[in-house]
Amino acid sequence: MENLNKKRSGKALIPFLIFIIVYMGTGLILQAQGVDMAFYQLPAPVAALIAIIFAFFMFKGSIDDKFNTFIKGCGDENIIIMCIIYILAGAFSAVSKSMGAVDSTVNFALSLIPAQFITPGIFIISCFISLSTGTSVGTIVAVGPIAVGLAERGGLSMPLVIAALIGGAMFGDNLSVISDTTISATRTQNVDMRDKFRLNIKMALPAAILTVILLIIFGKPVETVTYEDTSYNIIKMLPYILVLVSALMGVNVFVVLTAGILCSGIIGMIFGDFTLLALGQEIYNGFTGMFEIFLLSMLIGGLAKMVADEGGIQWLLDKIRGSIKGRKSAEIGIAALVSLTDAATANNTVAIIIDGPIAKEICNEYKVDPRRSASLLDSFSCVMQGLIPYGAQMLIAVGFTNGAVSPFEVIPLLWYQLLLGVFAIISIYIPFTDGVIKKDPWNFEHDMPESKLAAKKEA
Repeated sequence: MENLNKKRSGKALIPFLIFIIVYMGTGLILQAQGVDMAFYQLPAPVAALIAIIFAFFMFKGSIDDKFNTFIKGCGDENIIIMCIIYILAGAFSAVSKSMGAVDSTVNFALSLIPAQFITPGIFIISCFISLSTGTSVGTIVAVGPIAVGLAERGGLSMPLVIAALIGGAMFGDNLSVISDTTISATRTQNVDMRDKFRLNIKMALPAAILTVILLIIFGKPVETVTYEDTSYNIIKMLPYILVLVSALMGVNVFVVLTAGILCSGIIGMIFGDFTLLALGQEIYNGFTGMFEIFLLSMLIGGLAKMVADEGGIQWLLDKIRGSIKGRKSAEIGIAALVSLTDAATANNTVAIIIDGPIAKEICNEYKVDPRRSASLLDSFSCVMQGLIPYGAQMLIAVGFTNGAVSPFEVIPLLWYQLLLGVFAIISIYIPFTDGVIKKDPWNFEHDMPESKLAAKKEA
């Protein structure tokens, strides 16, 4: 986004507060009434639209001037790039699922895991699926019924199994190169996905390993369990492998996702899962599946530009600066900001979109590497999203138990999220994740990756 002017006004943040109050307040009221998935009954873009209308009435100036400011925010380069990545990721996910990639991947993982390690196995399967598909909710929907069935047949602790399922789902939500949180974090901070992944994996992997150890110790089954069907097709897993490896090699994300769509489509047609026309329909279904986050990103981008021009973000930055003494406290500020926003909105992607521009300004002010801020935004938003009892991940997962388990039984057992939070906090004071940063220091004068690369080549 454009550099913020020096205008300061705390009142300019009121539209953002309106968005949070409408979105969260509706969810709380509906939840008190016993409505299922209460925090997802009011679409987030509608709450954003209410806040935008309020901003138009509140801010000074002509309607034309305010509308032009709003459109500039909606059309910001990073917002548009983010939105295109969203729809490509949605298309890849839809096509891959339609041709059986998810089922093959789940069954492949089950075939490798001995029955006595069901609970840690569910965690590992969820990690693999979420890392491949980039969606925690999709992972829970795919693996949840299997996990609950195995828990019932094996006499396992159902709350622990649900906790393992959610933890594994949040693992990939944080790390996957096609996750909307990864896309939002990297685009708002103008960094490469590969660099953010390298920083995140150093926090996520130790947390995952410790979680597996704990699940092995405390998650042993009472009875011997056998899997009824573990049939899979290794070829149908190739698109996930292609996307993951290509992204980590640094291939352009648009090329990666397009190649993934084509690979899934070709495999699906070869195996007769769909025709060429049906492939086109699946791609479009993937586009429409991302409509809400696509629209929300544009609306929040426009609102953020209006708030910034009125001095709201500058005012907030000034307040944050009062408690920031250096790089470490700046990173703590970014972590706290995105955690609180996620708790208020019950959506980690929304939290990153809202806080991304603020985090970028903190980076510029206190020389925090934006790759580091992207890692913190993604990690802490996923930690909070995976812990709150009213998040979609929790509500869907406990829903598979038909009321046998409540979110509050699961929360103390969410070891992965808690450990990830611990390692993320430790990394602020003991920068064990900063190997990438030390080898390749960030040039704050050229904070776009392309410009940075061009400057290196010229040198």
